[in-house]
Amino acid sequence: MNASTDLPVFISAGDILTDLVRTGGSQWLSRPGGAGWNVARCVARLGLPTASAGSLGVDNFSDELWDASVAAGLDMRFLQRVERPPLLAIVHQTHPPAYFFMGENSADLAFDPAKLPAGWMNAVKWAHFGGISLVRQPLGNTLAALAAQLRAHGVKISFDPNYRNLMEHGYEPTLRQMAALADLIKVSDEDLRMFFKTSDEAAALAQLRAMNPAATVLVTRGPEAAMLLDGAAVIEAKPPRVEVVDTVGAGDASIGGLLFSLMSAPQRGWPEHLAFALAAGAAACGHAGAHAPTLDEVVALL
Repeated sequence: MNASTDLPVFISAGDILTDLVRTGGSQWLSRPGGAGWNVARCVARLGLPTASAGSLGVDNFSDELWDASVAAGLDMRFLQRVERPPLLAIVHQTHPPAYFFMGENSADLAFDPAKLPAGWMNAVKWAHFGGISLVRQPLGNTLAALAAQLRAHGVKISFDPNYRNLMEHGYEPTLRQMAALADLIKVSDEDLRMFFKTSDEAAALAQLRAMNPAATVLVTRGPEAAMLLDGAAVIEAKPPRVEVVDTVGAGDASIGGLLFSLMSAPQRGWPEHLAFALAAGAAACGHAGAHAPTLDEVVALL
């Protein structure tokens, strides 16, 4: 813990929502989720003081998210509660994924950074942003302004755009704005295809890097070799082979693993940071749902 302040060194201010997944016919399973929340849980589980910053309702789904956040060891001063409906991701088909979101005037949109604990910006080393929270107004503008404020304060910014169908139209200004603020950008091969409307990965990557040539970029490709680009340096590595139970949350675990490695062992070189990130992503694949791996699970795969 940060001895002087007892405040988190890492915050994730991204999606926090409930996935309602159809399991057959009219049977549905609800799971606490959201990309940003998964990243926060991952960093907390690996052992750093962490918060997921956002706003929840006062309903049963929000209670479940609250309880799961407590169980994950997150700093609960960063989660606000308001009397508004919850944000739901309705996943009506899993192969291939087909989904939509329900959340008009929902609780997530009410997040107010002014209500966060005093002095928190002085303790935070890295802040992570991304997902559909940046598309949903007025929350998107709130978070983009917060990212800019943190950057000006000397906090490092991590950005995972995490393509979803809500970003099909009008997302490019946000993508440019957030990429320009970021020290680290994480994308999957699918994100590159969907955002830049091309199967030419090199061309898509060139467009992304042109938005901020100084940012380090992590590109994941599922079981294939991942790539980390830092300036002119290009580091490639294959993730460890594991018995895959579920790939949900693997990308969130890999960026969480990378951020943990950067914060906890800054003396490591990029090849070591990348290896740790890929081991974290692989460890998440060995469990059903978005699993936050332990340090032991990650180290076992290194």
